[in-house]
Amino acid sequence: MKTHSHRILVMGVSGSGKSHIGHQLALTLGATFIDGDDYHSPANVAKMASGKPLNDDDRSEWLDTLAALFAEYRARGESLVIACSGLKKRYRDRLRQGDPALQILYLEGSRELLLERLETRAGHFFKGDTMLASQLADLEPPSEEEAFNASIALSPQAIITQFAATLPTPSRSPI
Repeated sequence: MKTHSHRILVMGVSGSGKSHIGHQLALTLGATFIDGDDYHSPANVAKMASGKPLNDDDRSEWLDTLAALFAEYRARGESLVIACSGLKKRYRDRLRQGDPALQILYLEGSRELLLERLETRAGHFFKGDTMLASQLADLEPPSEEEAFNASIALSPQAIITQFAATLPTPSRSPI
């Protein structure tokens, strides 16, 4: 019996736990995990490392690359979880070009909690308060119809368990 495959975007601003939760979710589902940050161009990484936020043009090629990954896995019938900020609805729409049935897990949290997490994170190119403010300004939170919204105040395991329970299965497949 073939298992149901999923393409999942774990989204939220920096500090929300996308990479950690995405990796754990992929393990739970037997899926491949990709950290979208690994696909930024060297120019984008350098820009963020210098404290400058990315703009729509900076993100364009990156989003196309991630959409192509979703499309590849969909064509093979394999499950994939990608952690990516997905800040704007048009970014998520672009990612859906790779899989129109893309499932989205949105990690939401207070500015204070996000900043606290960022300040304790070592070895990441994303730097502090100014960059977080920029992402929060760009954020167009998905509706409950577009995504499963989860508070980052919950434990990662609670978030994963709650989200996984909403995923289509062969017996619960969308029409």
